[in-house]
Amino acid sequence: MESNKAHRDFTPPDLFCFDHPREGVIVAHHGVSVEVLFDAGDRSMVRVKRNSGHVVGDSVVVTGELMRRLPRRTELRRRDARGGVHLVAANLDVLGVVVAPQSPSGFVDRAIVAARAAGLRPFLVVNKSDLHGTARLLASISTTYAESVPIFPVSSIKRTGLAPLQEFLSQGHRGAFVGTTGVGKSSLLNALCPEIDLKIGELSDYKSQGRHTTTVSTLHALPGGGELVDTPGFRDFGLVDISVEELAAHFPGFENHSAVACRFSNCRHRSEPGCAVTRLVEQGRITAERYATYMEILSEVEAGQAESRSKGWKK
Repeated sequence: MESNKAHRDFTPPDLFCFDHPREGVIVAHHGVSVEVLFDAGDRSMVRVKRNSGHVVGDSVVVTGELMRRLPRRTELRRRDARGGVHLVAANLDVLGVVVAPQSPSGFVDRAIVAARAAGLRPFLVVNKSDLHGTARLLASISTTYAESVPIFPVSSIKRTGLAPLQEFLSQGHRGAFVGTTGVGKSSLLNALCPEIDLKIGELSDYKSQGRHTTTVSTLHALPGGGELVDTPGFRDFGLVDISVEELAAHFPGFENHSAVACRFSNCRHRSEPGCAVTRLVEQGRITAERYATYMEILSEVEAGQAESRSKGWKK
């Protein structure tokens, strides 16, 4: 009888609540915890240290309460106005730079260079196309960037122009929208994925820029296919660990003149002899305004490299 009872009470080992390793992706970061979407489709919150280094888009393996990050394919970083470095998202393949009237100058160029240097394909979204003044912005954007990156004029409020953008994202892309506060990233994501119902902030009095509405980075699956990371708005996009060579190669507008080669492969397009870019500026084929923007960013990159070398010497 005892042997029969023992047989009835026996449970196969695979039915015990053992903590087996499970793979998934981080879909939300809440500071001291992250939400993981597992391959099986279920979700779970996992506690992490506040400065753990984990970011939305990370592929992870979770065993019980322990989480291990898998190697990243790509990572997008930015530098803020105080010099701090922030990891925006991981394992992206496209980056949408959202602009609207009164977006600060230089943001688009820095974001495009950062995306290309990180191995991402950048594209532009000109939001608020229903507002007065956006037509002039779109014309300017098209003149400057049409030969460099895809451009999508939309109105997230009026729900116009969304179909081409949805078609682009549905091609299996995982991307993120970056843009300064007030360009309408949250309303744009609401338009593309209505069920998430993100909070939309009112415009502040400071240059008609919106208040921060997104405080938690989240990854959303789009109804027609593709994924988008929603990130908190920020007013700057400083470059991180970008070399002069990368800037010269990725600056939007210069790549279209690659058939006209510089004499030196490491040309900075400053004052080197045989520079194709400065020659094209003299010929008016690259505008003086575009060249001035490049020179401004070049000075920033050179200063960053000099600072890094200085820190290396001190060590």
